Amino acid sequence: MKINWKSNVALFLGGQALTIFGSSVVQYAILWHITLDTQSGTMMTVFSVALFLPMFFISPFAGVWADRFNKKYIINISDGCVAFASLIVAVLLFLGIDHIGILLACAIVRSFGQGVQMPSIGALIPQLAPQEHLTRVNGIQGSIQSISMLAAPMVSGLLMSFAPLETLFMVDVVTAIIGISILFFLVKVPAAPASTKQNAETGGKGIDYFYDIREGLRYIRKHKFVFRLIAISTAFFIAISPTMLLTTLQVTRNFGADVWRLTAIEVVFLSGMIAGGFIISVWGGFKNRIYSMALSCALCGMQAVGLGLASNFVLYCVIMGLMGLIMPLYNTPAMVLMQTKVESAYLGRALAVFTMAYSIMVPAGMVLFGPLADIITIDAILIITGAIIVLMSILFVASKTMREAGKSHL
Repeated sequence: MKINWKSNVALFLGGQALTIFGSSVVQYAILWHITLDTQSGTMMTVFSVALFLPMFFISPFAGVWADRFNKKYIINISDGCVAFASLIVAVLLFLGIDHIGILLACAIVRSFGQGVQMPSIGALIPQLAPQEHLTRVNGIQGSIQSISMLAAPMVSGLLMSFAPLETLFMVDVVTAIIGISILFFLVKVPAAPASTKQNAETGGKGIDYFYDIREGLRYIRKHKFVFRLIAISTAFFIAISPTMLLTTLQVTRNFGADVWRLTAIEVVFLSGMIAGGFIISVWGGFKNRIYSMALSCALCGMQAVGLGLASNFVLYCVIMGLMGLIMPLYNTPAMVLMQTKVESAYLGRALAVFTMAYSIMVPAGMVLFGPLADIITIDAILIITGAIIVLMSILFVASKTMREAGKSHL
């Protein structure tokens, strides 16, 4: 039976949007609970480590699983484990056991789950959609996820105003059940390419995970473009980490400790990402995808500087919205380049290394910037890191390897 790839992709993206919505509701609840209760840069650092570090440790194994096993099952199992953790936390909160350590433990479990999911999702999309439509699909995926995440802070802020915290965790459980059911029963995954199928056939018995991981790293090291893309993106993740994780604390300190303000900056940022995702899916970016990434990098840096200089909350929100608009111009071309330049047999492991770079460098940056935020102003941190990001944009266009790889051959 011939599979309609458009309806298949739509079901997949819709199911994932639901699970992302539930996860985001919980993540915002944890983040805001810690921010409003402690107003501490150090505690924000602890939270960021709990949110990202486990992802780093699980990603190498997740990459091997994505290359060897059924990606559909991997995604569902990880979703189920995260939902079960949310259910346990909800029960504990209902019983009156309320401690910040419980929320941090939940963040750790969620990080493990995300680390398992990300390589599988990225590696599954090229199986579901034709190569010439990958930019469009990845752009739409970003917008759908942003729409889901846009609803999450509003729902989270609303529920936090009148409902107990355990209610928010139950939202995650319900959405996970629906999302898992859609993926399991409705999404049809075409046969994997021969090289990937061969990997899968040897799976389960006698797998040498460390050998597979070394093979993946060896492939990346020999692939000049992929190595440079991951290296530059790693540096980008470090520099952007204050903008990603300190802006809620910055708003609390500069404009007031109000949930509606935290909700507002998330809403405008995600609204920008929705618009940016649809723009990149329709436009496709520059013919050379590296130029799209370089422009996004430069503009993100300028906007980070703007966030550091803004003294008016309305202006702050406008800049945050523009940053959201620009981010898909980096994320979408980066993902498409990985999906089209990496051999299918190594795609899961290559995406896992990309996930590792993201997951370790954000908390590594926060180890520096979080405690620093208790010494100097966050405004100054954003201005300095923003200027560094602007300079980093030169790295994309200065390399002939990057420029050549960025050219579209479709």
